[in-house]
Amino acid sequence: MTAETRVTPRRTVLKHLGLAGGTAAASALLAACTGVQEAQNGGRSGPFPSTPGWRFVFVNHVTTNSFFVPTRSGLADAAALLGLPEPQWTGSENGNVAQMASAMETAITGKADGIAVALTDDNAFVELTKRALGAGIPVIAYNASAAGNYPLAYVGQDLYLSGFRMGQRIAQKVTAGDILVGISQPGGNNVQPRLDGITDALKQGAPGVQVRSVNTGAEQAGELNAMTAAYTGNPGAKGIYAVDAGSTAACAKLVADRGLAGKIGSGGFDLLDDTVTGVKSGALDFTIDQSPYLQGFLSVLYLYLFRLSGTLVAPPATDTGLTFVTKENVGPYATARSRFEGGDNKDVIAMPAAIPLPPATVPSR
Repeated sequence: MTAETRVTPRRTVLKHLGLAGGTAAASALLAACTGVQEAQNGGRSGPFPSTPGWRFVFVNHVTTNSFFVPTRSGLADAAALLGLPEPQWTGSENGNVAQMASAMETAITGKADGIAVALTDDNAFVELTKRALGAGIPVIAYNASAAGNYPLAYVGQDLYLSGFRMGQRIAQKVTAGDILVGISQPGGNNVQPRLDGITDALKQGAPGVQVRSVNTGAEQAGELNAMTAAYTGNPGAKGIYAVDAGSTAACAKLVADRGLAGKIGSGGFDLLDDTVTGVKSGALDFTIDQSPYLQGFLSVLYLYLFRLSGTLVAPPATDTGLTFVTKENVGPYATARSRFEGGDNKDVIAMPAAIPLPPATVPSR
């Protein structure tokens, strides 16, 4: 069985539209949104007619996690562009599903005009999504989706595929022995598919590698301690990896502190400061960028257009990407301080003289 045939059935979150279609639609919608904002709390924006000050609510699983700083910038930018109030940011600080469900219920009873929710659990949000849609409130999943739920679309990375591609990359360096893989919320729909993808890819490409998962917890402060304890108990590990932002930053610091750079495999996800520093120094072989800014920006844009069009512009399932950041291309990430990646620089970043070729497009089957 090939990697492609193994991956395809797992892409349940992208079942309605092809990735290329989502990307093209996003580009067209962005072009349509140019114009001068005329009202912040409802009114006319660019070429669009006047609207009420629609209130959108984002339900998140780790509301204070620094990974979501660019997501919050994206949702705020989209709202400002469209003349809407900034969406509410609510949920749980530490992955508590009951708190997230309570926040979503509050949004429904408060008659929010649209909800974006990270569907980190398969069951907790199903009836809530049904209730919202039944009350005329559009619901979009972002960052994580769930089989058996009913969001209008998913805006985020193809999580299983990203893990599978990561596993393939690991197999190029580590062919046998144990590797440690940090995961902040085992079983969570936002990270477990990545771990599953890594495991499946290694079964194919490096069956001599044993994956040992490390539960690092949803709070960033404890993730370094968890990874350090795991390595102390497994000093012969051939690699230290992670499938979430905080655990990846912890891996970078652990490798640097123990002088392990170049001696073992290492890598993970996202672009926290310690992670970018780790890639630049060689403590990490790579990290993976999933464009969290777009997860906020496009979710607001899609909710707005769905309401504005009277449901005629259905939000497309949109894969926000999978970019390997290595020592060769980490430069702009390390120096730009871009708002699009969680920094404080709002200015336009200069384009390079040449753009590297992206991976060739894989035909749909």
